[in-house]
This record gives sequence, C-alpha cells and structure tokens, in this order.
Amino acid sequence: MLSTGMAMMTTWFSAGPPLRELHELYAKKGRLDERAPIRSTSSILVDAPVAVVWRLVSDLGSWHTWRSDARVVDFGALEPDARFRWKLRGVAITSTFAMVAPERELSWTGVAMGCMRAVERIRMTPVDDDRTAVTMEESLSGPLLTLFYDEARLRKGHEAILRMLRAAAETGRGGGRPEHPEAPARTGEA
Repeated sequence: MLSTGMAMMTTWFSAGPPLRELHELYAKKGRLDERAPIRSTSSILVDAPVAVVWRLVSDLGSWHTWRSDARVVDFGALEPDARFRWKLRGVAITSTFAMVAPERELSWTGVAMGCMRAVERIRMTPVDDDRTAVTMEESLSGPLLTLFYDEARLRKGHEAILRMLRAAAETGRGGGRPEHPEAPARTGEA
C-alpha cells in the first residue's frame, strides 16, 4: 500500500524533464517523453495530398479557419527554435517549434499555466498522390495534472482536431487564405 501511495504521489507531482531538455533531447529528436504521465497517439486517413495537409497544419495564422479549439495569437518564422503563442480552448500556451520538415512533420514543445509541459508532433505520410495518413502524438506532464486531465481526454481532443483537419483538407476550407483579416500578423510584419 505504501508503494502504491508513493507511485501516486510521484505521478501527481511529476513535472517531467526541464523544458530545455524536453525541447532539445526529446522533441528535436522526434521523441515524446515516454515517462510523462499522459501520452496519446491518434491517426486518421485524409483524402487529400500531403501538400494540402501541410499547408493547413503549417499556416498557424489560419488555424482558426479550420480548428474551432485553437487560435494563434503571435508567431514569427516557421523554423526550429522559433516561438509562437496560442490559446487552446482558452488556455494560453507558449510553444517553440522543434521540427519543421515540410510535408512530413511539425512538432513543438509548449508550456501552459506555467508548469504543464508538452511535446506535440504532427506527422504526415503520403499514402498515394491523393491521400495522406496523419498522426498526432503528445506527451504531457506537470504537477497535479493527472488530478484533472487524463489520456482519454487528450486522445479525444486529438481525434477531434484530426477530424477537423480532414474536413478542411477534403473540402478545401481553411488555411492560407489572406482574405481573413482576423488572422494574427506574423511578428515583425506590418
């Protein structure tokens, strides 16, 4: 019983690796934090070429046109180590790109509420000229996180995002459309 209680306490108060380590040794190397208390992987097949999927995923300023759960409020270059700020269901997150591999992967590390740390990866694999397999995976850790959040909830969110991405890619909605004046300007642009 004592060891069970200690294991629960370790999970409750686990903050995971320091953010810099999480970024450099995990995300930049295409890895999640396998010891994080919450991890999820979900995939979907999209009836659209990988270029269309990449455009939607990588055009942060237009995420709001296809993702009802997210709004990017500030971003600069789409390159490793560049930062962006966004809101996910109203929660402010500061993220840093880790991998930017056009038409293959976009990944980042992020911090929410000052102590919740995540590695998020979106990988795209062409199945043929007109279809793309998209996999979204994430590891999440932070003190007391498991008291109010769990793997099932994370997976449900990923599956919803993947469905929104598929709908946008298959119908040609969202992303890359300059006629959306509500999209945030890139940092340093007029």
